[in-house]
Amino acid sequence: MKNEENFQLKVLKWTFQVPKGLFYNENDCWVKIEGHKARVGITDFLQSMATDILFVEFKDVGTEIEQLDEVASFESVKTVLDLISPVSGIIVEVNEKLSERPELVNQDPYGEGWFTVLKLKDFESDRENLLDAQKYFEVLKRKVELEKEKLGKQG
Repeated sequence: MKNEENFQLKVLKWTFQVPKGLFYNENDCWVKIEGHKARVGITDFLQSMATDILFVEFKDVGTEIEQLDEVASFESVKTVLDLISPVSGIIVEVNEKLSERPELVNQDPYGEGWFTVLKLKDFESDRENLLDAQKYFEVLKRKVELEKEKLGKQG
């Protein structure tokens, strides 16, 4: 993804990317609308804070998910976290590559490191609770400010 297509926030040794054209929730998850489907993953910020991701667990294909439900979880060297779905729908695909190569989430969180695809239920309603890249970037700046002390210790 080209840099002009992203907002970038540089803090200490990190550069956090926020691609334009995606929607975000305040739980640091993103969604890419693809027709009547939505591809879901975690942000660059969340994968950086989690550090090395070791294991990913998905909800089953066919599971109905409401916006803000857990759609997957992942374990890193530091913690276990849930991926909170930015949209409602039915899981139609999971990224099986992550079972063998969970590090893809760290290496390419907006590309090969996606988690799941949902068939959208009511995007117009879900949209009201989502942030565009510019608004999420403002949220990210506040979060990074709060995390700066921890980031310095990792740096």
